[in-house]
Amino acid sequence: MLRHDPGDERHPLIVAIGIFALALVALAWPWLSGAVTIPWDAKSSFYPQLVFLAHSLADGQSPFWTPNIYAGWPQIADPQSLIFSPFHLFLAALDPSPNFRGADSVVFALLFVGGLGIILIFHERKWHLAGALVAAIAFAFGGSNAARIQHIGQVESLAFLPITLWFLMRALDRASCDRSSWRDGVGAGVAGAMIVLGRDQVSLLALYVLTGYVLWHWASGPGRFARVKASIGPLAACAAVGLLIVALPVLLSALLAADSNRPDVGLEIAGRGSLHPAYLMTLLFADLYGAADPNVDFWGPPSFAWRGALDDAGLYHAQNIGQLYFGALAIVTLLSFGLSRGVAWSREIRFFSVAAILLLLYALGWYTPAFRLMYELLPGVPLFRRPADATFELCALLAIIAGYLVHRFVSGTVPPPRTWQRALEIAFATALVAVAFGLAIKVGVLRDAIVPIVLGVAYAVVAVLALYLARRMAGHGALAPAILLAAFSTIDLRLNNGPNESTGLPPATYEALLPETKNETVNLLKARLAASATPDRRDRVELIGVGYHWPNIGLIQDFDHLLGHNPLRLVDFARATDAADTVAIAAQRQFSPLLPSYRSTLENLFGVRFIATGVPIEQIDRSLKPGDVTLIKRTADAYVYENPAALPRVLLATDWRKANFDEMLRKGGWPDVDPRRTVLLEDLPAGMTPSQAGGTARIVSYRNTAVAIEVEAPAGGFLVLNDVWHPWWRASVDGAPAVIRKANVLFRAVAVPPGKHVVRFWFAPFEGALAELKAKLSAASR
Repeated sequence: MLRHDPGDERHPLIVAIGIFALALVALAWPWLSGAVTIPWDAKSSFYPQLVFLAHSLADGQSPFWTPNIYAGWPQIADPQSLIFSPFHLFLAALDPSPNFRGADSVVFALLFVGGLGIILIFHERKWHLAGALVAAIAFAFGGSNAARIQHIGQVESLAFLPITLWFLMRALDRASCDRSSWRDGVGAGVAGAMIVLGRDQVSLLALYVLTGYVLWHWASGPGRFARVKASIGPLAACAAVGLLIVALPVLLSALLAADSNRPDVGLEIAGRGSLHPAYLMTLLFADLYGAADPNVDFWGPPSFAWRGALDDAGLYHAQNIGQLYFGALAIVTLLSFGLSRGVAWSREIRFFSVAAILLLLYALGWYTPAFRLMYELLPGVPLFRRPADATFELCALLAIIAGYLVHRFVSGTVPPPRTWQRALEIAFATALVAVAFGLAIKVGVLRDAIVPIVLGVAYAVVAVLALYLARRMAGHGALAPAILLAAFSTIDLRLNNGPNESTGLPPATYEALLPETKNETVNLLKARLAASATPDRRDRVELIGVGYHWPNIGLIQDFDHLLGHNPLRLVDFARATDAADTVAIAAQRQFSPLLPSYRSTLENLFGVRFIATGVPIEQIDRSLKPGDVTLIKRTADAYVYENPAALPRVLLATDWRKANFDEMLRKGGWPDVDPRRTVLLEDLPAGMTPSQAGGTARIVSYRNTAVAIEVEAPAGGFLVLNDVWHPWWRASVDGAPAVIRKANVLFRAVAVPPGKHVVRFWFAPFEGALAELKAKLSAASR
């Protein structure tokens, strides 16, 4: 029989939450104090989206479309836009110009929500306060949440998993005896919807974890049919509320993906994002491979050092992907009595252990045959290219398991080891140390590896001592051992998972992103754009090879960058420009058959007036001749050039020609016409006659989702707006609905009769998406 302990009593929630909050503040203080800021994708992708959202709301504009990247982009359908992120939306509504500290604080608030969910699960299960705190701290500042904190969307998707699990557990446990269990079902639906709104691989895997828990609940214990029957009500409430929240955002993103450059992710491509088994060593040795130490050359897979000594099987990912350390207490309990004595297989935690094993197999990708089966059988898996992203859920579940093991140990309910079990524990520890040394010797980096190996052993020893001390203290109540282990976990993770070059850099690194930046290049471009503005012009820029955080800077500084940083681009835009995910380095600026050079008709139609490059522009476009572009200035960041041939944003075309846009995209080439007066169309208009007469077009108002243009067309013609064509835009001429034709391969054109008119364009994503869906369904049914 298990011995009762005061630590088994239901602990006051306020105490647990308070201790966890203090621990999280201590861990996050370097970021919250402003000493460092979350770098890389957090600043290149997500911070610009946050500022654009805040600026739009403050200016009374819709954030659903932005003209600032890719010649126009449907923000409302982009999972990275943060429009459907409640915490970021709240900050954007509260602060019209959020700074780095504010943006970082939202991330830690999300991690607090995740840790809170874990505490609630332990509270519900009456598990020891010490275990709850160890699990919550390990979740919030361990594993992928720490090493990959810059992947804001994935962190947010994971943050709502524990709270959703808590609601789901309550709903299912109470379904047979409490008619109000549907309320917990509603809670699970709302929290689960926050997961789905992430619309990424972490969201998908979290849904599989939640689905697995429901199936486990149905299958475990007696009265399976009764369990299923009782759960129908709360699960129906969960599904109904969840679908109500996510249906439209998911539909919009699905339509965007279908109209984008997103390729099918084959098994081979996905396999290159697998978690190498050697990374499991970082569960015990925090920075074994030097990923977080600027004084050590990274030597784990797929580094040059590793490739020279061992086979990395063609992996393609960043060095922080495999940083899994989430605390010495966690790994000691898992590797000792969790495995050797089978405590991790106890009935009340078994689901989490099974789910963790499956997630590990998923994360390992092509290193086991399991991933291939998952890829072929599980819906959604082929959509994503990096199975190593499963480490987010994996580390979360391991944190819960470790917390449960701490609960059992501190409560005195872990069975004493048999001789063979103690020998197995010693063998585990010895083998791990031997493997770590063996890898270091094989790769030839023993000197660099000694410190992390020794530190890993030292932290494990201290963790064992802390556990035994906590168990001795537990006889006098739950609070003292909880504080002890929470303090040790906090110190451990603060020292081992603190800021590094992947997770925390000086804010000055990103000064150019600040809305009131003093950056010379940004201010030069803004001044030149303002000086070149005329009633028909809204010039664009290109920022090539200036820095990783520059491509989306237009979202912050309110100028239009032709390119950007996003894995998705509209398919015709991608084909026409051959635009890469980003242009952080000069080599990423690619040219296409239709846009073979900066000296091209399409570049001029885009209105690219200014080009800032990190290297001389001739190194990017070797076909340029003297005089094609003019060097304006060499700033500290870039060479800034002017393209004098850039065309206005709006044109009145009084002549038109028929063209095969698909052929132009494939073969390139542009008809010998003057785009100032001749527009290319896929179908020639009936009842309209080209004219030699002139005309004018001027921008009356240009907003994110609404553009008004005044046209004087003595003989009629086509108003051409050199923004990318998209099916969700609508137009009118003098208030009467008008058709937006695709013009010059990518742009928008509206026919205008003779005379003076006002043409209005507005973005109608909901109407447009439903019309597009209806058309796709109709085409599929033929």
